Amino acid sequence: MKYVLVSGGVVSGLGKGVMASSIGVVLKACGLRVTSIKIDPYLNTDAGTMSPFEHGEVFVLDDGGEVDLDLGNYERFLDVKLTRDNNITTGKIYQSVIDKERRGDYLGKTVQVVPHITDAIQEWIERVAMIPVDGKEGPADVCVIELGGTVGPGNFCLVHVSLVPVVNVVGEQKTKPTQHSVRELRGLGLIPNILACRSTKPLEDNVKEKLSQFCHVPDQKVHEAILKGLNLLGFAGNPELQEWTARAELQDKLSYPVRIAMVGKYTGLSDSYLSVLKALLHASVECSRKLMVEWVAATDLEDATAREDPDAFEAAWNVLKSADGILVPGGFGDRGVQGKILAAKYARENRIPYLGICLGMQIAVIEFSRSILGLHDANSTEFDPDTKNPCVIFMPEGSKTHMGGTMRLGSRRTYFHIADSVTAKLYGNVGYVDERHRHRYEVNPEMIDQLEQAGLSFVGKDESGKRMEIVELPGHPYFVGVQFHPEFKSRPGKPSAVFLGLIRAATNQPIFGMPHSSHNKIATRNSMSNGTAAPHKSFMNGKINGPLRTTLYSNGNGVHI
Repeated sequence: MKYVLVSGGVVSGLGKGVMASSIGVVLKACGLRVTSIKIDPYLNTDAGTMSPFEHGEVFVLDDGGEVDLDLGNYERFLDVKLTRDNNITTGKIYQSVIDKERRGDYLGKTVQVVPHITDAIQEWIERVAMIPVDGKEGPADVCVIELGGTVGPGNFCLVHVSLVPVVNVVGEQKTKPTQHSVRELRGLGLIPNILACRSTKPLEDNVKEKLSQFCHVPDQKVHEAILKGLNLLGFAGNPELQEWTARAELQDKLSYPVRIAMVGKYTGLSDSYLSVLKALLHASVECSRKLMVEWVAATDLEDATAREDPDAFEAAWNVLKSADGILVPGGFGDRGVQGKILAAKYARENRIPYLGICLGMQIAVIEFSRSILGLHDANSTEFDPDTKNPCVIFMPEGSKTHMGGTMRLGSRRTYFHIADSVTAKLYGNVGYVDERHRHRYEVNPEMIDQLEQAGLSFVGKDESGKRMEIVELPGHPYFVGVQFHPEFKSRPGKPSAVFLGLIRAATNQPIFGMPHSSHNKIATRNSMSNGTAAPHKSFMNGKINGPLRTTLYSNGNGVHI
């Protein structure tokens, strides 16, 4: 097994995850099989209980692992299926060592950080790196590790991601921060083979020469440097990146917009919905449209905001009403729930394409129960435990005392009960689909008959037939709610079916036909784009600063307003 370590210096948030994923793509394009590991320093055993505001989204794997969002990047870039063990945390390592000590595995020795913790990290890496993740038999050729871990010479290549800031006064690129970062790395016994420098503009030749001289890293082609460091020059070919190049060129050519209103709770940090944004991007490019995400804080749609901040209330509703489609993503807690219900109601009554994910599906059911069934106090027991009309209830197998790892997690099978449904057709008229879940609450099975008699259609259910997975509103251009999280399995070239349906409906394209051909489309087998969404102006708690429609373009990577 060969290892590529990606470390970071100077500041956080430089894009080590994207760098690790990109290296994986290049190595895969050279004909090598690649796997990935992310090492996080926190004591949490997983990301499941961490706030999206603090850490971004929680990415869910097939095996139910709640992991760092960078594993989502790895899966999307490399088109692989990772396991929970591919995300190592300090908490996991310490827990495994303590469990061994309790079992007596250390034979009465004093357990210490060195060698027991350090050995546990290395053993974990070596074990997980051997697990095949690409559907083929046998281990991968290369394991890309983000943040930490060392192994023997000849099988190891270190890529250090650093910042080259630009002093605005004179516009000069400064190399000192990177020099100091490399010096600290060398002090730890780690010598970088490659420097990946981030800056606001391309590095000048004299800056490259200076970094090369003082950091002892030559200016070189990335794939050649990595293959040389891993002694693989004779085993791997030149990278075949034509498909990725075509995706990038296609994305840059798109000009016709599609506006999707994202009505959520965590609109202050786009990383909270990173996989949703990527899934929207994959589907938008498939439909030859430039994605424009309009962020709407759910609380801004509520009557309380109308009284306290009329300008924010008006602005939020103007955004919602101008959107081509509305998406309500997953979430927890009661803040903004009423605003989400109002968004679902507006979409239903005005025939605006709507996609509700997890909580977004439950929101659609609550709104329908209130507006159509006349159950004005209909609610989820998550938000009102004493409601007389609980249309969404706590799942009986869940835990109310422990938060971490106690939800319905991972890949679960959904069976289509109505073959002629919109979602069944979008999925290719299959009998069932496997999608990833993360929820504690479900639609109350005792209300299904009442809801369906009033017009809702629960077209997808679990293996028992009692747990609702997919709901549709017949006669509506596109009104779909799913209990699962389809965004976690969307890939460049393989957009999620329900996201594709949303974008097609929002752009007046045939929902079940081929994407509309336009002058933006170029001939490529899998014409998709991938990349990091552009930063956007965040509107949290109804506070809007500056003009409402400030459009930001980011090198063909999705547009956010």
